[in-house]
Amino acid sequence: MAAGELTRQRGSDEEQEVGVAITATGRRSVARMYEPAAPSSPFTTVQLARLDEALTLASRETGIDFSVYLGELGAESRARAEELHSTIQPSSADAVLIAVSPGERVVEIVTGSEAVRRLPDRGAKLAVMSMVASFKEGDLIGGLVSGLRMLADQAGSRR
Repeated sequence: MAAGELTRQRGSDEEQEVGVAITATGRRSVARMYEPAAPSSPFTTVQLARLDEALTLASRETGIDFSVYLGELGAESRARAEELHSTIQPSSADAVLIAVSPGERVVEIVTGSEAVRRLPDRGAKLAVMSMVASFKEGDLIGGLVSGLRMLADQAGSRR
């Protein structure tokens, strides 16, 4: 037979809050809900999937590599957009960059030396006007998708 003394731990009379336990050594263990950090993207996952699909379809249909840049362009927006366009790999000649800076209210479309043959400035201007109309309504993703479709239609199918 064992002999011993029954003791009561401090605070055991008090009802503990949810997620708190007192261990055998008297240490307090607290469980907290994990809350992931808020996403830093202006788009939801569904919107990103929609944009990715539009980029993929436009590039696949036309053979032109379409890219979208969303962010600050600075005072020299055209020069910055051209700089970004030149970094497109493997070849910026067959590429089109749509650069949008919502905070600065600027949209730039840069076409490569080969892509410009199939996508004239007039077609790019029409796409920009369509995008701006959507942006004014607060539909950033809709404007980008619409602009991509218009540019792909203007460029035509791969030859």
